[in-house]
Amino acid sequence: MDARDVRFQRVGLLGIGAFTQALMRHLRRGGAEVLAYLTRDYGHEGPRQEGPCVSSLEVSDPCPVFRDWKPDFLVPMSLEWALKPWTADLLALGIPILCPTGEGLRLERERGFARDLCQRHGIAFPRSHQVPTRAEAEALVRREGRPFVVKNPLCSPTSPIHTIVCETPEDTLAWLPRIDDAEGIFLQEYLGRREAGHIALVSDGQVHSLVTNQEYKRAFDGNLGIVAGAPLGGLVERDPGDRYGLARELLAPLVPWFREVGFRGPVQVTAIRHDDRWHVLEYNVRLGVTSGPMIASMLANPLETFGRCALGLPLAPRWRSGREFGCNLTLAGYGYPFTQLTGPRVPVTVDGAFEGEVWWQEVARSPLGGLEATGHRIADVTAFAGTMDAAIAGAYADIRRIRSLGSYHRTDVGRSLWPPGNP
Repeated sequence: MDARDVRFQRVGLLGIGAFTQALMRHLRRGGAEVLAYLTRDYGHEGPRQEGPCVSSLEVSDPCPVFRDWKPDFLVPMSLEWALKPWTADLLALGIPILCPTGEGLRLERERGFARDLCQRHGIAFPRSHQVPTRAEAEALVRREGRPFVVKNPLCSPTSPIHTIVCETPEDTLAWLPRIDDAEGIFLQEYLGRREAGHIALVSDGQVHSLVTNQEYKRAFDGNLGIVAGAPLGGLVERDPGDRYGLARELLAPLVPWFREVGFRGPVQVTAIRHDDRWHVLEYNVRLGVTSGPMIASMLANPLETFGRCALGLPLAPRWRSGREFGCNLTLAGYGYPFTQLTGPRVPVTVDGAFEGEVWWQEVARSPLGGLEATGHRIADVTAFAGTMDAAIAGAYADIRRIRSLGSYHRTDVGRSLWPPGNP
């Protein structure tokens, strides 16, 4: 069959919650049958609204499911799919995956590998050190007298260290005795708050820029509080021309490596603007949790674009008019971001009809048929427009329609950090 004639009829997803629900709906709207393998024990209600789902609580291995169902390609929503006992068996099925495998996966999985790759290709990367113990980390910080962001050397949802952003040497030294150094410690020099990201698809040896994005990662207004487990808000700008230069500086130099390892799938670079130059903070090799659903909604042909990328074919993304900008807001539940705090299963109510898109995260049906909160992230609300201000206003209008006792959302998304490179 000519590559131009490839059609996609069935798509399998691996994930949970709002992000999986959103992708299921957009792919279904594109004409595909969808089926989700729910990889965790929560966040099932949203995906189940969009199509058939199989829970890992009931079926521990998705390989027989996908072997029988025969999807045209798979979309993993998290890196965890590549770290399971069944990963090798899944790859052996030969189903195309919208994510690099093998050497390409190391770009996100291994922080030291990404740093070394950047150094080989002339890409700016903050001064970084990988050390085996807390004692060696403390000695290094005292010796260098500079602040570091503390990370786990290996990236996964179950990493013993989740990113801790320290803005002074004293902050860094205060945190180090509290962390788990079972897999070592990756120290990345802190270079400020002028952060932004860029998301592209790599296919057929080419980088196809999609959007520039900004994630509001801290828990509270004014960019205060801890770095949350997932962002509390996100902004995207349609940017196939790489308006801010992130792809030119941080992705284009990797094209020879992309071709060498047969990389095909999404790539997101998160960077800091420092000394008039972008510096890589990290790479991700999957659709972002806030940006991925927005990209799918902004594209006129998401099914074709993602499917062809999974196959490594030439791409021709098309865009929906009037969706040049997007805003995503998260409604957080009781106790978030301090997930050791738990509350009761309180009702979730909605006042009126939504104008944009709403995706459910940790909710379930109550005995009376309504929704109730079951965890720390209740919903994601997304709006699009021809201007950033209009997209932000639309998202806030919708999130105010949802009520759940003890919930909150950031009220300042868009007032700082944007445009990219701003402090």
